[in-house]
Amino acid sequence: MPVLRLSQLKLPLEHTEADLRAAVCRRLRLESHQLGALRLVKRSVDARKPKAIALVYSLDLELALDRRAEAGLLKRLAADPHLGPSPDTTYHPVAVACANDLRPVVVGAGPCGYFAALLLAQMGFRPLLLERGKAIRERTADTSASGRAPAASIPSPMPSLARGGPAPSPTASSTAR
Repeated sequence: MPVLRLSQLKLPLEHTEADLRAAVCRRLRLESHQLGALRLVKRSVDARKPKAIALVYSLDLELALDRRAEAGLLKRLAADPHLGPSPDTTYHPVAVACANDLRPVVVGAGPCGYFAALLLAQMGFRPLLLERGKAIRERTADTSASGRAPAASIPSPMPSLARGGPAPSPTASSTAR
């Protein structure tokens, strides 16, 4: 099935899915049975005219047409700048690993380092990920010792709630202000 991208299709704010399909058929001058699936790519609001707020759609369309009818449709609507083939949005790796034993080195095991190593691995490389920081247990101990108490030693403001009991009743000292 051919997939086309239709953009700048405006509909009133209050419309149904059937209205959307009918608007696509009107715009392309198709019968309803010739229109297959619709996939929403983008929906935006046009509020430049406060009394005529509209939704503006970009859609990918699957058409139930044979090759001859599809060619005729594209020829008939060739001047429409808002209709064309749907772009290929699949991910294509930039490179593919070669057959040597060289391994790329990724320095830093932060979010970017992990992502770079992941992409290299998906391309078939065997990345070596280096991190000069301390081991995770040592970093956790350092964080706790630097003024922040471990979570287990922080007292609960309402110990009875932490145990699942009833909320404490307010005391005279907490209500007198």
